[in-house]
Amino acid sequence: MAAPTTSRRGPGAARNMDDDNLTFETSPGVEVVSSFDQMGIKDDLLRGIYGYGFEKPSAIQQRAVLPIINGRDVIAQAQSGTGKTSMISLTVCQIVDTAVREVQALILSPTRELASQTERVMLAIGDYLNIQVHACIGGKSIGEDIRRLENGVHVVSGTPGRVCDMIKRRTLRTRAIKLLVLDEADEMLSRGFKDQIYDVYRYLPPELQVVLISATLPHEILEITSKFMTEPVRILVKRDELTLEGIKQFFVAVEKEEWKFDTLCDLYDTLTITQAVIFCNTKRKVDWLTERMRSNNFTVSAMHGDMPQQERDAIMSEFRSGATRVLITTDVWARGLDVQQVSLVINYDLPNNRELYIHRIGRSGRFGRKGVAINFVRKDDIRILRDIEQYYSTQIDEMPMNVADLI
Repeated sequence: MAAPTTSRRGPGAARNMDDDNLTFETSPGVEVVSSFDQMGIKDDLLRGIYGYGFEKPSAIQQRAVLPIINGRDVIAQAQSGTGKTSMISLTVCQIVDTAVREVQALILSPTRELASQTERVMLAIGDYLNIQVHACIGGKSIGEDIRRLENGVHVVSGTPGRVCDMIKRRTLRTRAIKLLVLDEADEMLSRGFKDQIYDVYRYLPPELQVVLISATLPHEILEITSKFMTEPVRILVKRDELTLEGIKQFFVAVEKEEWKFDTLCDLYDTLTITQAVIFCNTKRKVDWLTERMRSNNFTVSAMHGDMPQQERDAIMSEFRSGATRVLITTDVWARGLDVQQVSLVINYDLPNNRELYIHRIGRSGRFGRKGVAINFVRKDDIRILRDIEQYYSTQIDEMPMNVADLI
């Protein structure tokens, strides 16, 4: 077995030519392991990884898998669509001892859909290991959660509220948990979830391993980590390389808010060539736009956080299967969800913050595929757009007439 190449160039570390020249700001001594075979992974897990269709680890996987498997606390930041969910799944499958029928790893995600997706990927690549995973999320039957947890599972992938509830009911026993993963950590440690996360953390064993994963990790989040992480290995992508290389970004200037609708109708045929996601900033806007598109005889589906979970599940599976081609949604869909065929994202409204922009447009062009993002921009939005351009050192051009050819 070839020894993995080591980079010891200190904090400014390794440029690896395989990774399309991404520069990682990495703790000293982080190795770059360019094949799954060299990671010391269980054979049955390797079968699952290759069976799932992975051939070669992505840039973040080449650097972060080993430190996580070796028990280190890790802060990993990489672009959307570079295999963060599969990295979580892979490392958790490797760490868990399936002979022990207790929860050994807890993965917390900000949305129910993301928690379910992590469960799905883990069951797929852990298929030959017979790993038991349960998604513990709001909107689903509490009775079913209790039944599954009482039967014994190895891994829980969940949302903070429901997980907290299950721990307090003593249904989710924490004594054997050795790994806590916070997916989309910036969202998890921001206002909405912070208290719930600390609540869960209080119940976990003291010698816990903690892994934080996100596409964006603002400075204030990195500061919080010192409270519950021990000498974490940091693997961070430089900000100006966070723009997603395969994604062409455009804007359409609209004089008035009302004109956005006509522009969208003009684009409809382009949307249905592939699959498209249209982002609005509020649930009310999603409902309004969906209603208006339908009354003009356009076929669209819609999803937001106020819908019952069953309906959200049904819409997701229709969209995944390609039965529906245009999905109108809020930022509930912006984080981490992976539908292979999406190659067009439209920001009907520009997002309220710069981080969300990356998460949204990262829904297209997953894992190195090409994608297109189109931003509808009113006069007073120009400033926000220029700010996004500057922040990510990227260029957003006016949309060309032949945009359909680029998709």
